[in-house]
Amino acid sequence: MGDECCSTQLIDGDGEFNISGLDNFVKTAKVAECGLSYAVVAIMGPQSSGKSTLLNHLFHTNFREMDAFRGRSQTTKGIWIAKCVGIEPCTIAMDLEGTDGRERGEDDTAFEKQSALFALAVSDIVLINMWCHDIGREQAANKPLLKTVFQVMMRLFSPRKTTLLFVVRDKTKTPLEHLEPILREDIQKIWDSVPKPPAHKETPISEFFNVEVTALSSFEEKEEQFKEQVAQLRQRFFHSIVPGGLAGDRRGVVPASGFAFSAQQIWKVIRENKDLDLPAHKVMVATVRCEEIANEKLSHLTSDEGWLELEKAVQTGPVSGFGKKLSSVLETCLSEYDIEAIYFDEGVRSAKRELLQTKALDFVHPAYQNLLGHLRSKSLNNFKTKLEQSLNKGEGFSASVRICIQSCMHEFDDGCADAAIKQANWDTSKVREKLRRDIEEHVASVRTTKLSEIVATYEKRLMEALAQPVESLFETAGDDTWASIRKLLKRESETAISGFSTSVAGFELDQTMFDKMVQKVRDFARGVVDKKAREEAGKVLIRMKDRFSTIFSHDNDSMPRVWTGKEDIKVITKAARAAALKLLSVMAAIRLDDKPDKIEATLFSSLMDGTVAVSASQERGIGTSTDPLASSSWEEVPPSNILVTPVQCKSVWRQFKIETEYSVTQAISAQEAHKQSNNWLPPPWAILAMIVLGFNEFMMLLKNPFYLMAIFIIYLLSKALWVQLDIPGEFRNGVLPGLISISSKFLPTMMNLIRKLAEEAQGRPTPEPPRPAPLLAAHGFQNQTQRMNSVTEAVPDSSVSSNVTATENSVEYSSPLTHRRSTNTEVPEHI
Repeated sequence: MGDECCSTQLIDGDGEFNISGLDNFVKTAKVAECGLSYAVVAIMGPQSSGKSTLLNHLFHTNFREMDAFRGRSQTTKGIWIAKCVGIEPCTIAMDLEGTDGRERGEDDTAFEKQSALFALAVSDIVLINMWCHDIGREQAANKPLLKTVFQVMMRLFSPRKTTLLFVVRDKTKTPLEHLEPILREDIQKIWDSVPKPPAHKETPISEFFNVEVTALSSFEEKEEQFKEQVAQLRQRFFHSIVPGGLAGDRRGVVPASGFAFSAQQIWKVIRENKDLDLPAHKVMVATVRCEEIANEKLSHLTSDEGWLELEKAVQTGPVSGFGKKLSSVLETCLSEYDIEAIYFDEGVRSAKRELLQTKALDFVHPAYQNLLGHLRSKSLNNFKTKLEQSLNKGEGFSASVRICIQSCMHEFDDGCADAAIKQANWDTSKVREKLRRDIEEHVASVRTTKLSEIVATYEKRLMEALAQPVESLFETAGDDTWASIRKLLKRESETAISGFSTSVAGFELDQTMFDKMVQKVRDFARGVVDKKAREEAGKVLIRMKDRFSTIFSHDNDSMPRVWTGKEDIKVITKAARAAALKLLSVMAAIRLDDKPDKIEATLFSSLMDGTVAVSASQERGIGTSTDPLASSSWEEVPPSNILVTPVQCKSVWRQFKIETEYSVTQAISAQEAHKQSNNWLPPPWAILAMIVLGFNEFMMLLKNPFYLMAIFIIYLLSKALWVQLDIPGEFRNGVLPGLISISSKFLPTMMNLIRKLAEEAQGRPTPEPPRPAPLLAAHGFQNQTQRMNSVTEAVPDSSVSSNVTATENSVEYSSPLTHRRSTNTEVPEHI
């Protein structure tokens, strides 16, 4: 029985509250599990009046009792508590230190008042132990006790209605029915005599107390009867808290889990001699306990296995059924709180529950946000993949974007619905908007990339379609060059724009954007022509020289021109320069706008008429104002379209003439050389003189036939030598080289002819032995060439008018009687 009642000293004689002892009592007696199904019974009365004995017999506790054989003295010091054994519901018995004890003295009543106030504050039933012989006595021991009870009652704000059970000890033969009215009358007198606040001056005692009276026989004289009466009284404490039971209204009852804290705080307030507001105290206890319960449940949530697994899983990616799993974890946490805090003040309980829910939601919200982040990333990646696949299939860009956005946003919304928890209505609009922005950014990026690729494709096509043809047109620059370029530019631009329009149709571009991109394509095409024109303008001098060389060195049939002396070099030179100047006029400015200009007329009037050839002194004398090329811009030509300025044209033309004069001089020299090589006969006047002066010799030849035969034989030999030595071919390279070559080959040729004639006369031709004559001739020719080179090197450069290019000469050796044989002799260059 002693183990079951768990008697513990709650407050010692010095007023120190045993916190650890009370906590141990609550834990051992399992009081905290009772909720509101518990009652507290306290007993007050004079010292040595048998209070502990009554409690031990009434509730089967083991409070210390007085030993009558050792004398009457203080047994219970302070306040003790114990659990009533066998009483339902759970009942806690509280044994208070007796009043009017000699140990504390007559003046030390502070602890009596404090303990009485504590008992009234925490107890549902207060037993007042009193002697039967004190009823009706003015100075009885119970009157100070009642005064104390009623006085401290005034210090409670809104006290709950407590049951005062007066236990009359050592009942006499006077029936209880006669004693009870007297006792109630004395109680009323004491109540009326106690000073009360103005609000309670007319308040009857029944508003504060349920007064009950019972009587017990003497324990020492009639022990068996005492025990029977106590057993009957014990039955009244069963189900004492039900409506109509022995306990009071229980308005200020504190849930069992908060009993320890409530008792501690009540005693603290009483010890500080402050008024005790029980409703406020109830709220305070509820606040503290509900907060403790909430913190405990929040701590359990942080270590919950289901939550830890869910949190770990959400770190790596989306979790299917996240909302249901997390809702279950939170529901368990909140339901456990509700079970433990159900008996506390509803307002406090609800407020703390909301706070617990808020903290729990704040705790799990990062995981929820992490999940939303995974859903957003997954939806975004799926969008990118689906869009790429759709575009690879050749579907329209805008249509693909709309379908993919609808699909991915629906996927995200489904994921958010799966992640939603019923305890909170978290807003996903920000994450959804972030996903929408990310998708739009990706769409914009892909759109820009695709459009750039399309533009680059058609720009590349334009480059291929325009660069080479434009360059070719500039190479053959003429009157219709820019017209052909404009036509080419328009045709290729329209082709490119047509294809570009078809390619971007799926992007559903607005008209402004489309016009802007089309204009960009047009500008690029124009830029290609512009760039190529500027490149060609940088090579205008080379082009002019090539044009001059082509016309000057080739005839109308595009055959290489041979300067035979019949050509009019001046006319040819002028025509070639005119063609070069025509090319310069074409390259002087960009003419893509088909606007007339005076560039060609200005160049021809200024340069072909010899203006540039005017010396510097003459220019100073005439004045620069008369020179139309003394300017940095062309008339009626925008500066951006100028390729070669007038001043630059003038400089280019001067350089052109300087570099082409050599070709003209070379042609003149070649013509003079050709004339000299073809004029080997004497002039006509010399021939006439020879006829007049040689008339007598001619007549002599006619008169003597022998001379004619000799002349005929000499003619045949000369003709054979002429053919064999190829005299016209030898003199084609000049007189001196021809004489040297003929002299080296003359003797071998003569010997060869004589030998052949001898063989023909005998009628039996002999095999022709190897003849070193050609080698000797070649060797002699090489020696002559070396000597000629040394002579040529001795001639100053100023006397050389042209380069003599080496040619291949075919030297034929033939005879009227034998076959013809030819050899090629290379003639080196002579400077």
